[in-house]
Amino acid sequence: MSKGRILKVKESAIAVITQNETDFISLTDMTSSFNESSGLIGKWITNKNTLEYLGAWEKINNSSFNYPEFGVIGQEAGVNRFIMSVGQWIQRTKAIGLVVKAGRYGGTYAHKDIAFHFAMWLSPEFQIYLINEFQRLKEDENNRLKLGWDLQRTLSKVNYHIHTDAIKENLIPLEITRQQANIVYANEADLLNVAIFGITAKEWKDTNPDKKGNIRDYATLEQLVVLSNMESINALLIRQSLTQSERLKQLNKVAITQMKSLLESKALKKLK
Repeated sequence: MSKGRILKVKESAIAVITQNETDFISLTDMTSSFNESSGLIGKWITNKNTLEYLGAWEKINNSSFNYPEFGVIGQEAGVNRFIMSVGQWIQRTKAIGLVVKAGRYGGTYAHKDIAFHFAMWLSPEFQIYLINEFQRLKEDENNRLKLGWDLQRTLSKVNYHIHTDAIKENLIPLEITRQQANIVYANEADLLNVAIFGITAKEWKDTNPDKKGNIRDYATLEQLVVLSNMESINALLIRQSLTQSERLKQLNKVAITQMKSLLESKALKKLK
């Protein structure tokens, strides 16, 4: 679970957490702007229309949803003695759209679809504010990710010149045509492509004929970081007169090691 982010909706500070790469919004925090907030979630989840919505959402999104038990709940709902809590709903139906958390960011959380449904139940006006604020949060996060991607792409281009200088000084003979030199540059660029992507530029293009640009334009932030590092490392290996096959083996090991580290990096996860 990622560290909580906060939505500012009217007078309420509403926590958003990420679990299994999915955003969940705090229903508990959402009720703070309303009188008698402590019982609102319980009233909402015992509502027959709410249960029908939750059942429909789980049926679409949850392959493990206990649909027979949901049928039993549907028959019970509406009777005066019917009681349902979020915990009971999760336990009885194996639902995934609602979660109950303890600790600093404790409370009842819901997938954004369900959270928006709850917000509408609370107040149509509140729902509109919530959706707008959530969209703003996601746009900010996407902009930060794009900034990091663009920055790393720029760094990769700077290191590209270091890489090409090493190729020019060590791998290209003095008497050679421009076309022949371009072949050498392309071969070295593909050496890095194979080391990190496992595929050459031409192979990628052949398998993605509908995509514009090249393989590096579709790289992840982690791959761009590693690519930038490998251009510097390959430049050093070239100056050490290692053969291309020897360099490929070393660069591939570097790529694997660095990708593992970056994918587990808390700093990079925060940027995302």
